[in-house]
Amino acid sequence: MEELKPSPANSSPLTPLGFLERAATVYGDCPSVVYNDTTFTWSETHRRCRRVASAIASLGIGRGHVVSVVAPNIPPMYELQFAVPMAGAVLNNINVRLNAVTISVMLRHCESKLVFVDQLSVSLVLDAVSLFPKSTPIPLLVLIADHQAEESLTVEYPDRFICNYEDLAEKGDDKFQWVRPKREWDPLVLNYTSGTTSSPKGVVHCHRGSFLLTVDSLVDWGVPKRPVYLWTLPMFHANGWSYTWGMAAVGGTNVCLRRFDGRIIFNLIRRCGVTHMCAAPVVLNMLSNSPNAKPLKNPVHIMTAGAPPPAAVLHRTESLGFAVSHGYGLTEVGGVAVSCAWKPNWNRLPATEQARLKARQGVRTAVMAEMDVVDPNSGISVKRDGVTMGEVVLRGGCVMLGYLKDPDATAKCMKDDGWFYTGDVGVMHSDGYLEIKDRSKDIIISGGENVSSVEVESALYSHPAVDEAAVVARPDEFWGETPCAFVALKNGTQVRPTEKDIIGYCREKLPHYMVPKAVVFRDELPKTSTGKIQKFILKEIAKAMGSSSGACRSRM
Repeated sequence: MEELKPSPANSSPLTPLGFLERAATVYGDCPSVVYNDTTFTWSETHRRCRRVASAIASLGIGRGHVVSVVAPNIPPMYELQFAVPMAGAVLNNINVRLNAVTISVMLRHCESKLVFVDQLSVSLVLDAVSLFPKSTPIPLLVLIADHQAEESLTVEYPDRFICNYEDLAEKGDDKFQWVRPKREWDPLVLNYTSGTTSSPKGVVHCHRGSFLLTVDSLVDWGVPKRPVYLWTLPMFHANGWSYTWGMAAVGGTNVCLRRFDGRIIFNLIRRCGVTHMCAAPVVLNMLSNSPNAKPLKNPVHIMTAGAPPPAAVLHRTESLGFAVSHGYGLTEVGGVAVSCAWKPNWNRLPATEQARLKARQGVRTAVMAEMDVVDPNSGISVKRDGVTMGEVVLRGGCVMLGYLKDPDATAKCMKDDGWFYTGDVGVMHSDGYLEIKDRSKDIIISGGENVSSVEVESALYSHPAVDEAAVVARPDEFWGETPCAFVALKNGTQVRPTEKDIIGYCREKLPHYMVPKAVVFRDELPKTSTGKIQKFILKEIAKAMGSSSGACRSRM
């Protein structure tokens, strides 16, 4: 066959930004964003995004410039997921729960030109920019005022802010021809890793990868047209796992909320007819333990990811009528890259066995080219026996371009063998399904045995009084390390278990070498805003506790 070459007609750069334009045409009169008493249609959201993009461009900001956003899940936050890159700039969402020092480091590292700041984060961002060296340019600041927030403005409009968001949008041109990428490999977003470690890195994703991930995520989850999507997942966490753009692709309704708890979530589900939501396992735990939890009239589909969910939590959540799907991904792949694809014959299994299977991470999604578990030293695939542990590796179009200004870290995880090394430790089952056992840095090596903190945590979560649990290594003069459990009990627990009770419970469910040698009770475990427990903080506490060598040395 003769060789045919690409042409402009078939090689237009892929980008998720085009989903908004199509939504305005197809779903123009349908609701796009709902927030308290405010409702926008897709036509209105399209016009507002073009105006904001035009206004950003009028400030001299364009291709390659970074624009940061520090805001919760409110309408301007959603609009900026489109408006910033429509101006040609690179979008950088920042976690609102970070401290001023960390935000200052991020803003300087990415050389942000403009920062949109929610009214309740004004002091935080002002403190962050005050830490800039005198020779470092300070980015322009725009205030996002939210008059529907329960909290009132805590600061006056500071002189340092050039204007507020709505005034900026009014100045823009709703006929603005948005800036399309020259190449689909051009950077679209910069997301810093979640903060479960002490040194977040800047992850750069391109238009092509984000487009592929968005389509992949919709297909893999089976999202229909015009879903009602509740934003319980922070948009600043990997752009809401791509569903910020995905809801435009299917004409969905984005139900925004500034903060949430079990009561608020259940009320919005009933009021707005919510059909879909994403959440970390900690939110599933919150829902299943909520005082006003009642069986749902209609199923609500939940995609959970971010940490391996305990089977007991999955079982409790689904008993309320939630249909839980389990995915696995990292900031470095932009969202869900592996999912626990459900097999029809599993429906015949008992509920507890279904929950156990659903707790596994699963198989690669359609767009992720390959997934494996390998020996990190040799790169050879481990046995598919559900026991032999190795490092999870991925390759496909959704993998990041790399870490911003950090070629060494990029080369360390994206090796010459063509794999992206995730740093997660897992096993491959005989049916080809992946199960994560731990982060490589969280594996506990006790007396030469590898202890999976995830397995110990799953046992702890099955205890009827345990609300939250995390297990880390504690130094031990004899064993090297031993498991140390940090536990928060459910509110209203009548009979509070003791350390001895918890250890005894684990002995009935785990090999003795995996049983925690110490249990520390806390009111709440330290977490990132996306619900991930910050184990590096707990590790420091365990380290400060000293050696656990006084514990029984028997492994019988």
